[in-house]
Amino acid sequence: MLYCTLPASERLCNGPGLGYNINMSERNEERNHSPGGVRGGTPKSPTRRLFIAQGRVQGVGFRPFVFSLAEEFELTGSVRNAPEGVRIEVQGQGKDLEAFARALESRLPPLAALTKLESAELPHLADETTFVIAASSAGAGHAVLVSPDTALCADCREDMRAGRREEYPFTNCTNCGPRYTITRSIPYDRATTSMACFPLCPACKKEYENPRDRRFHAQPNACPVCGPTVWFTGENEIERTGLEAPGSVRGEEGLRALAKFLYAGGIAAIKGLGGFHLACDAWNAEAVERLRQKKNRPHKPLALMVPDLEAARLLVEVGREEKELLCSPAHPIVLCRKKQSGLPETLAPDTDLLGVMLPYTPLHEALFHLHAPLRADRPAALVMTSGNRGGEPICLGNREAVARLAGIAEAFLFNNRDILIRVDDSVLRPVGGGQIFLRRARGYVPLPTPLPFAAEGCVLGAGAELKHTLCLTKGSDAFVSQHIGDLENVDTADFAEEIRLHLESLLQVRPKLIVRDLHPDYRSSELAEAWAAEAGVPCIGLPHHAAHAFAVLGENGHAGPALALTLDGTGLGEDGSLQGGEIFWVHPERGAYKRLAGLEPIPLPGGEAAVREPWRIAYALLWRYNLLSRVPFAVPQGREETARLLPAMLERNLNCPPSSGCGRLFDAVSALLGLCAVTTYEGQAAIRLEAAVAPGPAEGYQVPPSPDCSGGGPRVLPGHMLFAAAAEDLRRGVEVGVIARRFHEGLSRMFAAAAADLARDMGVTAVGLSGGCLNNAFLAASLAADLRERGVTPLTHRSLPPGDGCISYGQALFGATRKKF
Repeated sequence: MLYCTLPASERLCNGPGLGYNINMSERNEERNHSPGGVRGGTPKSPTRRLFIAQGRVQGVGFRPFVFSLAEEFELTGSVRNAPEGVRIEVQGQGKDLEAFARALESRLPPLAALTKLESAELPHLADETTFVIAASSAGAGHAVLVSPDTALCADCREDMRAGRREEYPFTNCTNCGPRYTITRSIPYDRATTSMACFPLCPACKKEYENPRDRRFHAQPNACPVCGPTVWFTGENEIERTGLEAPGSVRGEEGLRALAKFLYAGGIAAIKGLGGFHLACDAWNAEAVERLRQKKNRPHKPLALMVPDLEAARLLVEVGREEKELLCSPAHPIVLCRKKQSGLPETLAPDTDLLGVMLPYTPLHEALFHLHAPLRADRPAALVMTSGNRGGEPICLGNREAVARLAGIAEAFLFNNRDILIRVDDSVLRPVGGGQIFLRRARGYVPLPTPLPFAAEGCVLGAGAELKHTLCLTKGSDAFVSQHIGDLENVDTADFAEEIRLHLESLLQVRPKLIVRDLHPDYRSSELAEAWAAEAGVPCIGLPHHAAHAFAVLGENGHAGPALALTLDGTGLGEDGSLQGGEIFWVHPERGAYKRLAGLEPIPLPGGEAAVREPWRIAYALLWRYNLLSRVPFAVPQGREETARLLPAMLERNLNCPPSSGCGRLFDAVSALLGLCAVTTYEGQAAIRLEAAVAPGPAEGYQVPPSPDCSGGGPRVLPGHMLFAAAAEDLRRGVEVGVIARRFHEGLSRMFAAAAADLARDMGVTAVGLSGGCLNNAFLAASLAADLRERGVTPLTHRSLPPGDGCISYGQALFGATRKKF
């Protein structure tokens, strides 16, 4: 029997005062008068226990789950949100309490997760006869975790097929839907979300107030009667009359108009979960090329959305690992190997991989339900790329999208539910039985990454310059923000400030120490110094690659001494040099580190220009080895005058800064092989080089072992000799794919041999692998195998990106070792 007995002060908020009550006295009365009477004869005196649950226990159906368990085990008591977590008091027979405790941990709702469950005995309450879901205590929620946004569940998908939510693009329940992107503050109640302005209709309110309904306290709960709506508007209509032009089409008809518009070859901006997408029909090569031109994105891969797993399997290879990621609650973009499907090669011209995702919102589900029949001759597939111009944050609001996407989008699908926190799609790549995060955002943030030990105060890791993230610590947890972007753009720096303030508010913390990159001219460093001055707290620097090392070891819970290979493009070392191919000794718990080895630096003619034009690096190394006249190497058209000046620059060492960056070595080999002379996005040369690797065995290039340096300095690894070997093979006419494979395997063996040797010297057995070069699945798998072969345990990133998205976590971990702030 379910009814309200609580006084108004104890009733649940978010409704006109509701409490939920199981009357156990009536049940016990029924049981005592039934044949057989009370189980076991004379009832024993009940006992009472307190449970405090912490973790992801708000907005995920946790309290109704507790309610149902209390009903199942015939317990009295209460459950409520409290400052310390979710507070559960239960009273009953001892064996029932034990069964309740076991079920509390083993039968959690799909989206719930416990990080801590504490228990204590309480005095027995003689007159208690009910179990209630009580109102949240003042200040409740700060010991619980806000759930990430979660993909549409199967039950809600079924609800969209018929009934009052048919094709409704905001369908959700406690097992799915928006969380982080609509949450202003905690506790996570409707009043603190962007759903506060949508009063529930009677039918939705009935669901919302029923603990046995899967929409009980689903804060975004809505239907076409009371909830948000969408409308479709052409660009020209907006220019003439504003966002809601007379020609706008609303609701299901708006989605139908969008589906037809995309099928006809149009480019639309679609307001989604964490921001806008730019979309077009992936089968329409002209539309894809037009989108690339308008967005000034000539080569960088575009992500696709397909309606279901069956459609995905027609376009890409979907193995067990790919399926698990595609169908996970996060529904990220997953890099899968292409099939010969007839899709335009321009979708991802540099690689044999294609980023694919499944519909993760009811809006996407409804759109494909209307669009797929139009594309009956082949599987439906839509380009779904970030709704922004290059380098800018993803657009969040309707007016912002019109202002910033004008000239790209040819029509808009708007809605009137505010996005409070912009979050891009996550991108993952299966590798070696695990996964690599290329971008960690929707579906995973704000889940914490544990620290190997608790920080005594909150530390803010200010992050890297590129692929920027922020990290805040709270106890033994580190909260890494969503992917923010490259801070070269002023708007992206403003976005970083938004997220810093939001995470501080959400976690109810204030940093006592800020750790930044060592480079003084990075905007991330400027922001960190400004934040520290504003808060009146210290700000310290940490070398870029030391932060990588701390990050991979910390993520693996490794607090003791170990080595770390940090392989990427560029980072400033303590001596002011450009580094990126390093071996560190690190003791995370002590906050200690030492650079033990690094690649021999190679010149970058023109500095940053060489990063954008890898042919310059290849030219410099060919000049160094006197191979310019012996190896077939073509200077890109239009760069002949620059090439004529390079020898003099190199001879006099004018604007040719040396760099030990492993990424720069990849760039040089890629340019040498004619794969990428000039880049249009970061990592393009290396991506093309990995894609060129030939299948089958090919002996890796051999380089001599590196002796200890005189004076005890870091060892120097002769990576440039791998380039020389590749150039010699090219001169002899060896196939490009074979050269690419031999380079990868030679590089892996060189680093693995040096790391194993140094591990023996330092008395450690584990080596962490971090840095943007570890986005390369071939290199990552090869390095791990080569290290194991030498008796060393490789530690890799699994919950954070190996690229610069992990830097803020490494900084925060380093800061946590500073015991006094």
